[in-house]
Amino acid sequence: MNGGAVTRPIAVITGATSGLGRIAALELARRGYDLGIVARSPGRAEALLAELGEVTGGAARADVFLADLGVVAQARWAGREIAARYARLDVLVNNAGLHAFSQRVTAEGLAEMTAVNYLGPFALTQALTDTLLASAPARIVNVASEASRRAGSIAPATDLRDTAPYTRRESMALYGRTKLMTIMWTRELARRLDAAKVTVNCCDPGFNATGLGRDLPGSAALRRVLDVLKVGDPRRGAGIIVRLATDPAFAHTTGGYFSVRDARPLRCPEPGRGEDVQRRLWTETESLLAVTGAA
Repeated sequence: MNGGAVTRPIAVITGATSGLGRIAALELARRGYDLGIVARSPGRAEALLAELGEVTGGAARADVFLADLGVVAQARWAGREIAARYARLDVLVNNAGLHAFSQRVTAEGLAEMTAVNYLGPFALTQALTDTLLASAPARIVNVASEASRRAGSIAPATDLRDTAPYTRRESMALYGRTKLMTIMWTRELARRLDAAKVTVNCCDPGFNATGLGRDLPGSAALRRVLDVLKVGDPRRGAGIIVRLATDPAFAHTTGGYFSVRDARPLRCPEPGRGEDVQRRLWTETESLLAVTGAA
């Protein structure tokens, strides 16, 4: 950017090459944001860059940081690269997510769904916290889910490290637990950050046809049916993400959990509602990450 040019705000978004993230990225670009895209697939990232160029007439700058958030070392690497690339960062959107219908264990020994949905975003955010604080006022938006109400229980020390096999039926509670962790982490992070500098909120984007899980047999056909019936329109889910990232009404709100339905405030589900268990999750997460993906 030229020194005489108007400085555009910068938003970093994960999971932006498809689904809610893609729509949110396009909308942020339309609203005048330059983008940092954290993506796994070079091909999909290139397609998104081309689409961003089309919808903004080339006005938006976008950089790609190739990383798999299911690998903590790569999440940390992406954070360091982003911090080195941008002098300031206005918005971080942790949108990437996965509903795995059977257990897969990463090379780092973690459950892939827990890593993608919670540990990777936690590590990425840690790596970018100083940049966000120095860019005040800045915002963090975490994408959670009302599936968190199906978690049933939360035992941070055990659940973070659980790599036991599970069935498709059992996957819903485990997916919900990763989203409950996201809400709990949002609340604890909000208490630890100066709200005058960085706010952090999360949202339930509702049911979206894009969020069926890439492992579900027949998901592509089901998505087509839902599209015809106009069920699960991802534009609604992307809308709450963009609203939390940009709406002046949320400029001083932190630690919130908001519904796709008119940004209605939601309560953190039990059993993750208490500050003690939220603090314990934070402590156990830091302990696990201290010995995972060190680089």
